[in-house]
Amino acid sequence: MMATLIQSRLLTDPNLLLMQEGSLMRKVRSKIWKKTRYFRLHNDGMTVWQSQQARGPAKPTFSISDVEAVRVGYNSELLRNMADLPLEKGFTIVFHGRRPNLDLVANSAEEAQMWIQGLQLLVELVTSMDQQERLDQWLSDWFQRGDKNQDGRMSFEEVQRLLHLMNVEMDQEYALSLFKAADVSQSETLEGEEFVQFYKALTKRNEVQELFENFSSDGQKLTLLEFVDFLREEQKEQDRARDLALKFIDCYEPSDSGKRRHVLSMDGFLSYLCSKDGNIFNPACLPIYQDMTQPMNHYFINSSHNTYLLGDQLCGQSSVEGYIRALKRGCRCVEVDIWDGPTGEPIVYHGHTLTSRILFKDVVATVAQYAFQTSDYPVILSLENHCSWEQQQTMAQHLTEILGEMLLNSTLEDVPINQLPSPEKLRGKILVKGKKLSIQEEDEEEEEEDSHSELERKHGTDLEPDPYSETAPVPQLQLQKGKEEKVMRCSPTSLPICCQIMIQPPNSNPGPVQLPKQKAKAILCPALSALVIYLKSVSFKSFMQSAQHYYYGISSFSEMKAKHLIREAGNDFVLHNTWQLSRVYPSGLRTDSSNYNPQEFWNVGCQMVAMNMQTAGLGMDICDGFFRQNGGCGYVLKPGFLCDYQSSFHPEKPITPSRAKILLVQVISGQQLPKVGNTNEKSIVDPLVKVELFGIRADTTRQETNHVENNGFNPYWGETLCFHVRVPELAMLRFVVKDYDWKSRNDFIGQFTLPLTCMQQGYRHINLLSRDGISLQPASIFVYTCIRDDLEEDEP
Repeated sequence: MMATLIQSRLLTDPNLLLMQEGSLMRKVRSKIWKKTRYFRLHNDGMTVWQSQQARGPAKPTFSISDVEAVRVGYNSELLRNMADLPLEKGFTIVFHGRRPNLDLVANSAEEAQMWIQGLQLLVELVTSMDQQERLDQWLSDWFQRGDKNQDGRMSFEEVQRLLHLMNVEMDQEYALSLFKAADVSQSETLEGEEFVQFYKALTKRNEVQELFENFSSDGQKLTLLEFVDFLREEQKEQDRARDLALKFIDCYEPSDSGKRRHVLSMDGFLSYLCSKDGNIFNPACLPIYQDMTQPMNHYFINSSHNTYLLGDQLCGQSSVEGYIRALKRGCRCVEVDIWDGPTGEPIVYHGHTLTSRILFKDVVATVAQYAFQTSDYPVILSLENHCSWEQQQTMAQHLTEILGEMLLNSTLEDVPINQLPSPEKLRGKILVKGKKLSIQEEDEEEEEEDSHSELERKHGTDLEPDPYSETAPVPQLQLQKGKEEKVMRCSPTSLPICCQIMIQPPNSNPGPVQLPKQKAKAILCPALSALVIYLKSVSFKSFMQSAQHYYYGISSFSEMKAKHLIREAGNDFVLHNTWQLSRVYPSGLRTDSSNYNPQEFWNVGCQMVAMNMQTAGLGMDICDGFFRQNGGCGYVLKPGFLCDYQSSFHPEKPITPSRAKILLVQVISGQQLPKVGNTNEKSIVDPLVKVELFGIRADTTRQETNHVENNGFNPYWGETLCFHVRVPELAMLRFVVKDYDWKSRNDFIGQFTLPLTCMQQGYRHINLLSRDGISLQPASIFVYTCIRDDLEEDEP
């Protein structure tokens, strides 16, 4: 077992032995914040604890399972900027999700290497665990938490406490009966295997047992024919059922005799249902399974907005970490806002704000290092160029020298002149999107992202409320009316830092602070212009005017402008996107870096729907869920009716391109749901499941189950929900588990989102993810899904 392997390494590996003794190191958050802390690897081998001094009270600071990578000091953005800290003594712990990095400086280079190598070993052991090994480790972790006096055994009192920690409210007599049944040594305590048996009794799946017995003639096993019937009738495997039955028995049946006789036991049946083959996400959609040889405009492209920002749009931190995180999650279009730097080096930040600055050359170097670690398919650098001629030349030099052969600097010879190249043709290439010198003087500047659109000025600035949003409404900014200049006004109460620092003339009648939006006609440097191949930024005037541009023109739309065009000319927008690339970016009013729902823009075929990837929530759940398919490569082929030059599709007035469907979702049960936040150990969740459907406006809806009181360990719902889906090719399905609270908003527990086209029918498990998109295994819900034709809908 992997848990045993970790424990054995703790006793033999010299680095892990020293880490268990602990080290006094400097914890660094900024040039000012540097504090000494004592760090020690706990004897469970899975958590690192910290305290202010060696013998002081300690608390867990992170789990090994939370660690994505460990970087040496030379690769740490923060430590490189510290002139007084020797890089050979420093290292950075990078966490999954959006948790900030932890930068530490040891007392010697040898001590730093001890921690780096020890942590890397533990991370490698954890990431190589299979499903059973993860469960073993999970049980080991719970045993450690329940064994309050750390004597290696658990009394019934400790078991009762553990049940509350595990979200279980259980009758004391029943709990005692399970305890006594597992205590085969009759020592009135549970040790090792006894605790495992107690857990198995605790997690007995009656609903799975009943399903098993429905297909088993003797209630003990499924014969090959019985298992084939199950796969064909319930799992909708059809012609593949027999081949899959043989494969699954060989893979999931624990007994050798069962494998030889081609039968499946109850344990093997449950193992199959909990595996990737029994998961709701079709494993056939996980690798690259789509045609990657079509023109680039036929694909949805995973895109980021203001990628350099880790926080809000006004005062947030700019960091190359934003590019690392975006690229490693499969993002293929990253944005760079470049301005003149004081020393002749171009800098990157959100102009006219208090966001911090980073060097453009550092951004380019980071993109070069991480561009193709997750996906080989092309990366697009979307440049917002605000630099002088001289610093544009510097930009061109950095792009050419740092990116080298990765930079696409000429058109491809074997691509027709009237179409864009395919992602397959551009594998391993980085493309620059930006302004390009043109013979035609009437080519105007592309709309600046940080300016408010004409629509926002004329028709107000309120963003449409999202009925599915789990966050507070976005603080609204007010636009000053009656003036020609683009001036943004913000309330002093909502933006105190901004208002305190911005220098304003004395005013006896204080009002909103003015942030001028200066826009001068830029002079484009030929060297930089020459690097824009295929992806020339052009201003959108009308769909008729856009048809006159060459195929490589790409227009950017604010979310408000895009929504207006969808309502007023949805089919024209669809046709526009069949031959030209479009990029949509969040409203300038989203100063908190909140996100829209990208689905609305995918519905008309917009390829690049840029997201604030630093902000978790509904928008990113949909984005991550959608791009999980096709190998997570960042490119997803659009449905045929969004690539057809003669398409009549309009998402607001849909003539269904294929037969409408009815989706049935039976929410059956939940398993090992986590507690919410930092609730006390006796608090137990009251879970409910909300099922949300996103697609065209007519398909977007949600339904939810009733809540189950005081049971987060194995709640049972057994409720069936029904959805009508007019355009299944564009539908996204989101399962959200929440803790019911009659006094206030229900608390988020976990979610999972996937395209309807990637959903496996039948009895399936859904492994839940945290708000940050991190696995909450073994937390899951068990559902039955079925799709059938909607006979009430007229065919097109």
